[in-house]
Amino acid sequence: MSGRFFVTVNGPSAYSQQIELGVAGPLTVGRDASCDIVLPSPEVSRFHLTVERTPSGLRITDQSANGTTVDGERLHYRGADAPLRSELQIGPFAVRIDWAQDQNSEASDGAGLRHRLHRTLLDELNLASLDVTAMDDSLLRDRVVEALGRIVADPVYRVSDPARQARLIADMTDEVLGLGPLQGLLDDDDVSEIMVVDPKTIYAERAGKIELTALEFIDDESCRAAIERIVTPLGRRIDESAPLVDARLDDGSRVNAVIPPLAIRGPCLTIRKFAKAPLQMQDLVAKGAISEPMALFLQRCVRAKKNIVVSGGTGSGKTTLLNVLSVEIPATERIVTIEDAAELQLDQPHVVSLESKPSNLEGQGEYSIRDLLRNALRMRPDRILVGECRAGEAVDMLQAMNTGHEGSMTTTHANSVAEAMKRLETLCMMAGLNLPVRAIREQIASSIHIVVQQARFSDGSRRVISIAEVGANLHAGELLLHEVFSFHRIGTGVGGDVLGSHRPTGYVPSFLDEFIAQGLVDSGGYL
Repeated sequence: MSGRFFVTVNGPSAYSQQIELGVAGPLTVGRDASCDIVLPSPEVSRFHLTVERTPSGLRITDQSANGTTVDGERLHYRGADAPLRSELQIGPFAVRIDWAQDQNSEASDGAGLRHRLHRTLLDELNLASLDVTAMDDSLLRDRVVEALGRIVADPVYRVSDPARQARLIADMTDEVLGLGPLQGLLDDDDVSEIMVVDPKTIYAERAGKIELTALEFIDDESCRAAIERIVTPLGRRIDESAPLVDARLDDGSRVNAVIPPLAIRGPCLTIRKFAKAPLQMQDLVAKGAISEPMALFLQRCVRAKKNIVVSGGTGSGKTTLLNVLSVEIPATERIVTIEDAAELQLDQPHVVSLESKPSNLEGQGEYSIRDLLRNALRMRPDRILVGECRAGEAVDMLQAMNTGHEGSMTTTHANSVAEAMKRLETLCMMAGLNLPVRAIREQIASSIHIVVQQARFSDGSRRVISIAEVGANLHAGELLLHEVFSFHRIGTGVGGDVLGSHRPTGYVPSFLDEFIAQGLVDSGGYL
């Protein structure tokens, strides 16, 4: 029963307007600015009347004190049926209302029907008054599903197809209790990232490639409600005074949300999903993200307690690789992880996971990565894993790596190994300690042993493209980078696939003797 209202209004002083409205619920007419049709006259009530499409025509409900004339006859009752084309006299205005049926009923009425179902459900269950925190999730879901079953079976909605009824009930249940149209994407293991550009534009990433979906939210409010369902249980907030937030879902998926006034097109949401079963090193080898010799080398670096920085661009797989490397940490060691939004999934038994906290409404109570890192040093960790160094905490991380916490790891944003070192220098300067560049470089050289560079290619694949050892020329005050492995691209295959191979450079790491002494390689020194 989808279509559009076409309204023509003629009034005093040559007042005239023509309006086309594809509204889902009743058409509201009155003096108030919130009405669909605004008639500026004291003879018109603030909310004068509503017009709704019914199976037999139009239903006009008069809510005014001044009355309404329909097709020349005074409307004596609060509600009356009228034909699909009706002439109304409302105060000094002559209003003609036409209803035109859309050609493709189901396709065009999708959002409108969902909007009406959502409103009816809220009226029937009065969800706002329910104490959902004290109600079992399955009980609440059962009540919603039962109510929706009654609603969609109402002949007024003209949803007679059982399959469509079931689909609407599932969609509306997700809308009310889950994350609406995103729920299916969250349940799809092939989807790695969900990007809501605006409530009507939703993209998803599958196999490294981004594609536009046909999904959409009912409106801005339903999208914002989904965001609030994510952040509220975490003690975080999003409103006009704090219009952006980082959070996570129960499964560890990372969430970033931005709302107006910062997001011009409406609420914007990005969800980076994580596999239910964390990837292992052999999975990366099988995908071609890394070669077998590179995997063995990195595993031995972790076991030998070498400090590692994983560098790469956004979405290149830095956190995934950090998670894979952490598998090699012995179960006997105490690990402290520090992140803005908890993403690391460690299987070791002795893991303390810390998460930063933003300030409250009064601007107090903030705990930054740097605050947590300083506190972690008092917790007797064997290793510290920082999700990402993006500010002055880089200095504290370097000091931790150099003062008894060998084997620590972190990530940073950079497009190459050389740029990663320059970025760390810049981050150290942001600490406000006024350290000379030479001192910072010496600290980096003595703290960081290995830099691993990740990259995301045009075909959606993610690969380790370089592994380098960090050294220093103390006389010149310069950092030296010795590449151990690299990825050589040789071309592009059919379908845009990137062609290339991982190769050793021939450089022998300076700590090879440590590998031999710890029994990680044979006396021949084979990497």
